[in-house]
Amino acid sequence: MSANESPAGRQPTATYDSAFLKACRREPVPHTPVWFMRQAGRSLPEYRKVREGVAMLDSCMRPDLVTEITLQPVRRHGVDAAIYFSDIVVPLKAIGIDLDIKPGVGPVVEQPVRTRADLARLRDLTPEDVAYVTEAIGMLTDELGATPLIGFAGAPFTLASYLVEGGPSRTYENAKAMMYGDPQLWADLLDRLADITAAFLKVQIEAGASAVQLFDSWAGALAPVDYRRSVLPASAKVFDAVADYGVPRIHFGVGTGELLGLLGEAGADVVGVDWRVPLDEAARRVGPGKALQGNLDPTVLFAGTEAVETKAREVLESAAGLEGHVFNLGHGVMPSTDPDALTRLVEYVHEQTVR
Repeated sequence: MSANESPAGRQPTATYDSAFLKACRREPVPHTPVWFMRQAGRSLPEYRKVREGVAMLDSCMRPDLVTEITLQPVRRHGVDAAIYFSDIVVPLKAIGIDLDIKPGVGPVVEQPVRTRADLARLRDLTPEDVAYVTEAIGMLTDELGATPLIGFAGAPFTLASYLVEGGPSRTYENAKAMMYGDPQLWADLLDRLADITAAFLKVQIEAGASAVQLFDSWAGALAPVDYRRSVLPASAKVFDAVADYGVPRIHFGVGTGELLGLLGEAGADVVGVDWRVPLDEAARRVGPGKALQGNLDPTVLFAGTEAVETKAREVLESAAGLEGHVFNLGHGVMPSTDPDALTRLVEYVHEQTVR
């Protein structure tokens, strides 16, 4: 073991005893740690300034911009962890899939994946494909010091949904048609995406990320029986692939109240909870041995300081008996959120939970 590694593997010692990583490991913390999904950008005027005239995918491939955008919320809000600035389709773009992120729409795939022949376009991801990620994380860990960096990837189901639909969808009719109508093709597609996702997370961990989060943003569209049969094996493959690194693995999806136990079963150390299920009930559904992350409704931030503090206190009270709790929103920061409301929320959670 080298001098800059912790006993748990490749985590840098500077971040090992941080409140965030302690909470993920379900150890006693000096205060409840806070970070926000989509904190890197979106609502920050300084983000909009540096992104001006730069397309989303281009900004994800420029280490200088990635570093600056990732650091902005840490500087402004005093959050307990940084989240690597990227997009879930970055690894797909890196292996040559013709896609773009269209403003106001989201990722759009030029040629959707609909047949077995289309699978051949999903080649393996190599570290050389995303050299800018390694460079950016090196720059970030130098700047962040004792603040942990969370690695980032989209889960196989959500990536498959974009690939099969050709873009965002409310009904996922094409993806579900493949899942129900050609289960072997679907399984092979998710297995291929699990390998790509695992490779993308490995690059981030080996470059210095202290934890990783798998975003299965659209898994809430599935019934539990379908998730277990048709999605869980691929997500489990991703988590298994990075298990030996010893970094906490977080799993999050929207509208996944009925799936919370399965999200943990897939291999997560920390299960993200949206705002629909109180954390004490979420803990019952997930079962022992997992930390929880969440789960303030992002829209509460528009309601004024008193309302934000009232709702944040409810989250903290619901989390009082948990083995480990990372405070977060139940989904991402909305673009029109007042950044000062986020700063005040971080301060409030820290003050209320100081041990």
